[in-house]
Amino acid sequence: MAVDTGAKEQRILSLQHLQVEKEGKPLVKVSTQVQGQSVLTIMGPSGCGKTTLLNAISGQLAAPFTFTGDISINGRSVTALEPYKRNIGIMFQDALLFEHMSVKENIAFAMPPKLYSTKQAQSQAIDTMLQEVSLEGFGDRGIEALSGGQQARVSLLRTLAAEPDVVLLDEPFSKLDASLRSQIRTWTFEQIKQRNIPAVLVTHDIEDANAAGGEIIELMPC
Repeated sequence: MAVDTGAKEQRILSLQHLQVEKEGKPLVKVSTQVQGQSVLTIMGPSGCGKTTLLNAISGQLAAPFTFTGDISINGRSVTALEPYKRNIGIMFQDALLFEHMSVKENIAFAMPPKLYSTKQAQSQAIDTMLQEVSLEGFGDRGIEALSGGQQARVSLLRTLAAEPDVVLLDEPFSKLDASLRSQIRTWTFEQIKQRNIPAVLVTHDIEDANAAGGEIIELMPC
């Protein structure tokens, strides 16, 4: 898949003195920048605020959690913006694909219409994406017909098809077996780097962190 990174060299996620609190008690404090092509890894035991931090970044933090600090994407503060205005893609543990849609329809659902002059152009772009992840010919298949690894690939394609400025990865490899986990993990990080997207990975697996190759922030037990 041809990827033009030249026009997107300034992509950067900036977390400035970001502190997440639960009922007034500090839970997570992060101050860092994530450049395009880089993956920031957040590690720590369950219940220490890893996913809560992602919720703050994506604009989906809910009571009893609050946060202070600033979140900027490409030099623009998004701290006060609604989630849908932040242009952030998220990949979870579960693929969360629409079972009533085909593979191609799932990917098309996320694609900005303004990027494609015709439905045919959109369809050809999806076919190219599927070919790149060894799913050529799978466009018309139902989601229930796919294996776990195939669903994971379609899920990431849908996330990237939305042309996000930032990608958040919430333990997306945890439900895959060891051999498939390594394969999907490598492919995921390659896609993020090719598209020059800054990403934040939440994981409890040191192999995920090492494969990501970026800064690692370890949260203390709560």
